Amino acid sequence: MKKLIEGLQKFQTGYFSSHRELFEELSHGQHPRILFITCSDSRVDPNLITQAEVGDIFVIRNAGNIIPPYGAANGGEGAAIEYAISALDIEQVIVCGHSHCGAMKGLLKLNSLQEKMPLVYDWLKHAEATRRVVSDNYNNLEGEELLEVTVAENVLIQLGNLQTYPVIRSRLHQRRLSLHGWIYRIEAGEVLEYDKASHDFIAPQSSIIDTEPEYNFHPTCHIPATASLKVPTATKSKASSNGTNSNKGTSLPGYEQFTPEQAQRIYRGSH
Repeated sequence: MKKLIEGLQKFQTGYFSSHRELFEELSHGQHPRILFITCSDSRVDPNLITQAEVGDIFVIRNAGNIIPPYGAANGGEGAAIEYAISALDIEQVIVCGHSHCGAMKGLLKLNSLQEKMPLVYDWLKHAEATRRVVSDNYNNLEGEELLEVTVAENVLIQLGNLQTYPVIRSRLHQRRLSLHGWIYRIEAGEVLEYDKASHDFIAPQSSIIDTEPEYNFHPTCHIPATASLKVPTATKSKASSNGTNSNKGTSLPGYEQFTPEQAQRIYRGSH
């Protein structure tokens, strides 16, 4: 606490004093440009890694940067999303996962949490789609490789969950909103952004100003083939008894890019 109190005093005499006009302006209202959804992990600081000014980004944080589908939970995530888009008129949304995520580690051993941390267990069940995608498609991976791909898949699935919210769907339809998936690599201090053209996580581009709706999320994304973070291709899905691929054949138009489980869940959540 002593360090925090000293920090408060330093803030008041230093940064606040030199930015007094900014804080006077902010006292009359906020006008953030970005909705930034990320993990509660203490190693992730949105303003620090983006070097954003106070008031630039509206932040939602929770364990695992999870967004339950619309109507699936009574938490504050849905209310914060609705407020950010409807009241603050934000046009850019970022879902940012990170390396070495404890929530994703817990998701990979979910049943072991039920007795000792029942509230964590109940919360992580909102990421069951992530667990299922990883379990069904990456059973050839283990350890850090498995965790890395879980973090990546979770970002994409939360982007899909966002689209179950009426206000999000409406703004996407109007081309007034764009969604972006990021992964922050703590050990390298770098951010990778999901690229819908290559279905890959790459260095962020200027696409942050592109308002083209980002629907074509890939259910088995890769991470860039760098020396320090390389994830093998997912194993192929098993064929069904009639010889067709079990990941195909959803009858829901506009949801072909999702697995059947994701498509059904998102469809139900948006009706």
